[in-house]
Amino acid sequence: MSSHSTPSKPQTVLLTRIAVVLALLTAFFYYLDSHLNWFYIFNVEHLNDLSTRAIAAHGNDTRAVVSFIVDELKERLPGGYVNLDEEWIFNNAGGAMGAMWIIHASITEYLIVFGTAIGTEGHTGRHTADDYFHILTGTQLAYTPGFYEPEVYPQGSVHHLRRGTVKQYKMDEACFALEYARGWIPPMLGFGFADTLTSTLDFPTLWRTSWVTTREMVSNLLRGKI
Repeated sequence: MSSHSTPSKPQTVLLTRIAVVLALLTAFFYYLDSHLNWFYIFNVEHLNDLSTRAIAAHGNDTRAVVSFIVDELKERLPGGYVNLDEEWIFNNAGGAMGAMWIIHASITEYLIVFGTAIGTEGHTGRHTADDYFHILTGTQLAYTPGFYEPEVYPQGSVHHLRRGTVKQYKMDEACFALEYARGWIPPMLGFGFADTLTSTLDFPTLWRTSWVTTREMVSNLLRGKI
């Protein structure tokens, strides 16, 4: 007699239902993924133009540049989508360290001011969103394996890190950027938390980051912003 038993009818039904549910969820995810532009409230071209105008108006006065940007976004997107509380939080990710102000966070977008007054270097991470670094002051360098020269992004330029790609980057001396990501944001959070859990053990900062990010995401969900 064979020692192999065949699945019982209830088991077969359960496995079939699980397979159907997974197939439906996968199809739904790919459908949403191909229509993420439905959920975006920020425009890459506008953010680039806004950053350029802010720099033209205020030069190397970074505080004034940032205020110019936030003031226009507040008028363009009323209703609480723009966080006006200047809550600066340290951020350690990929070996780099700086500080950030979370201007907007939702399921499909985030907009922050990120930078440091003394320089930093690290790994970009490999993300589920396109990331646009609008350089407001200073210079950012980036490196891709196989090349012998760095990519150089001076003040006023935009470094586009495409979804799923990875680079080494360096913010040389004082450098601040308006960083905009569009895509699936929650999977990116692990990259932002990993250095705390494995290196810095700065749990008060981790708590503040988690609280502000969750607060903004939930608030935007309640407004109907995915």
